[in-house]
Amino acid sequence: MKLLIVDDSNFIRRAIERHAESFNIKEIRTANTGKAALRALNDFVPDLITMDITMPEMDGLTCVEAIRRVNATSRILVISALSDRSMAVEALKRGANGFLLKPFNEDSLREAVADVLED
Repeated sequence: MKLLIVDDSNFIRRAIERHAESFNIKEIRTANTGKAALRALNDFVPDLITMDITMPEMDGLTCVEAIRRVNATSRILVISALSDRSMAVEALKRGANGFLLKPFNEDSLREAVADVLED
């Protein structure tokens, strides 16, 4: 399985990367902005994308929409500190497959990834 981690926080990118090693991930790439994520998709087709919402240049929800225009198959898990229920609903409307609140731990991340991949 291939994973693209999109988050402007190096700390969060590394945390997801560490936890993902136990998910049978073969290749992991990271992006620190939505625009960088879209560029990564030019030569990388991930099975799973984790996406932050609040980022510079392009927010995560806009990026989810842009990804869906070029890639309908990757599963997208939005991971955000924005705990407003309407934000989760909006992420799903725009094409995300799941939503996980920060802070997360390995178990909650594993459960959210499993749910998104089963969908």
